[in-house]
Amino acid sequence: MLEVSKLIQGEKRTAAKIITLIENNGVGKQELLSEIYPHTGGAHVIGVTGSPGAGKSSLTDVLIKMARAENRKVGVIAVDPTSPISGGALLGDRIRMQEHALDQNVFIRSMGTRGSLGGLARATRDVVKVLDAYGCEVIIIETVGVGQSELDIMHHADTTLVVLTPGTGDHIQTIKAGIMEIANIFVINKADLGNTKKMITDIEQMLDMSPRYTGCWRPPVVPTSVVNDTGLDELWALVKRHLEHTRQSGEMLESVRKRLGTEVVELAEEELRRMLWEQFGNNGNMGTLLDKLARREADPYKEASRLVLRFLHQNQNERGIENDTGQTG
Repeated sequence: MLEVSKLIQGEKRTAAKIITLIENNGVGKQELLSEIYPHTGGAHVIGVTGSPGAGKSSLTDVLIKMARAENRKVGVIAVDPTSPISGGALLGDRIRMQEHALDQNVFIRSMGTRGSLGGLARATRDVVKVLDAYGCEVIIIETVGVGQSELDIMHHADTTLVVLTPGTGDHIQTIKAGIMEIANIFVINKADLGNTKKMITDIEQMLDMSPRYTGCWRPPVVPTSVVNDTGLDELWALVKRHLEHTRQSGEMLESVRKRLGTEVVELAEEELRRMLWEQFGNNGNMGTLLDKLARREADPYKEASRLVLRFLHQNQNERGIENDTGQTG
């Protein structure tokens, strides 16, 4: 078993090995994460999302520099499309962040989506925990950039940046996709191309029409240009201001509670699915059931309920039911 104590002490190689084990769903993953969990909760998780070509990687690079200028330890999860040949990350965002490669206080990991929808890799949530325990004060998640379905980041980040570019119709995509609802900050990147005023006006009008921003954090719209080095200091200040706002208002605690509730249910669903297949899927009964369903001699709705009841009944008989005295019988 990999030593969690070395991870907490900030050993980079141990962090990399644990992340690899998690990505490959290796033996002992759950026990390892259980041991890591008490050492998490200190990082500010920043999500950077938007359509392909919006300049997410360039902005991520800027955020790394801003955080390091304040001597903060930074972790980056750059989610890329998966190679159909090797199964690895196709683009390799680390190439765009080469200058940080030798910085011992920057940990960059490219991850392939491996078929997961929503712009993130399936292991993202667990990798965030590893980087948190590793001591990263700022964790940046750069999503793959899949467009309208790229909403999963809202379940992982404390602060979500939606990156748009002028003159590409991105503001129309924002209206269609409902991405407006996951943004904590709108970033109009590549503002040096011009035509940013109309996009800013359109987004502000959308915000005006939404009652959900009355009396709470209203997502600011900030134009940035990495080429001209404009708007970047303002962006970083807004990121920190949003974190402070959510902490003081109690929104952070409520967000964390919802996130953990979703995670517990998802983990329970995965475990139940695994146990059901282990108990019923690997024997002849499932094949017989599928034949009956195919002949319309049974329906999947009633059979699903029966399957769950049989599963619960058999497990109660095998393990015993704990009574009020703490004994089994």
